[in-house]
Order: sequence, then structure tokens, then C-alpha cells
Amino acid sequence: MAIAAELFAEKGFHGVSIAELGAACGFSGPAIYRHFRSKDAVLAEMLVSISDELLAEGRRRVREAEDAGEALRSLIDWHVTFALDHQALIVVQDRDWASLPLEAREKVRETQRKYVEVWVKQLRAIHPDLALKPARASVHAAFGLLNSTPHSAFLERDEMRGLLADMAARALGCVVA
Repeated sequence: MAIAAELFAEKGFHGVSIAELGAACGFSGPAIYRHFRSKDAVLAEMLVSISDELLAEGRRRVREAEDAGEALRSLIDWHVTFALDHQALIVVQDRDWASLPLEAREKVRETQRKYVEVWVKQLRAIHPDLALKPARASVHAAFGLLNSTPHSAFLERDEMRGLLADMAARALGCVVA
């Protein structure tokens, strides 16, 4: 999946052949069909699985937090790590979304909605007067900031990590610990 994400990010989903994908993975292109029914299925698995991972880890972090502030800071930390580690996936989702099969697109959308709501719930617990729509807009804006890493990661990793976490926490009105 990581190799496919890098190739798709570099050349675009339609710019990568099955043969090229197989060669990059160290085997023949047709060998991919032992694991996936098509190149579309590779893209679907890539984006569905990372969405599932974001949601599962987000929920875990909230469960383990002592309060909403700690939960939101932990969510920010998790998403910063994701954004720095998976820049290729961010590019692929942004650019190749339309190539995703409809069923997978709906699954990714639903999973991402649930992930947003995990954040919204914590944000509204910190800011009880914040209405639902502005809370969702705030979370989406924070994601835009964090997911800008393919275009904005000009600093060393640790420095970028700190900058992103601080900016997201401030944008969401979350006290930085």
C-alpha cells in the first residue's frame, strides 16, 4: 500500500500501470491480481483502510483521555503524526478521489464523517457554547491545516510537528500542554 501510495502521489492513479506497480513491489504486475481484483481495488483498500485507522485511533485516544482537552490534544498529536507520515496518501485522496469506486467513496466519506464527529464532540465539550455547524467547520479547517503537509512541510520533522500541533491547538481554542 505504501509503495502504491507513493507511485499514485507521484504520477497520479491513472499514470501508474499494474505492471509498474508490481515492479515497484518486486513482482510482476499480474501478481497483484492475487491480492486485488483491479487497480481500482488497490486505491479503494488504500483509502478505506487509512480512514478506518484514523477513526479507530481517534476513538482510542478519546477513550484513554482524562478529559476533553486532553482528548483533543491527543487527537491533534495523532493527526499531525498521520499527516507527516502519510503525505502521499493525502495527495492521492485529494487528487484521485474521483477515481475511487463509488462504494469505497461512500465508505470513506462515512468513516471520515465519524472521525470528524469524534473531534467535534471533544471541541464542543471544551467550548459548550459552540454550535454544531461552527464546530464542524472549525474541525474541517484544522484538518485543512494539518493535511497541508504535502505542500507546507518545509521544516525539519520535529519542528514541523511542533508548529502544526501548536497552530491546530490554537485554532481550536485548545490549551497547549
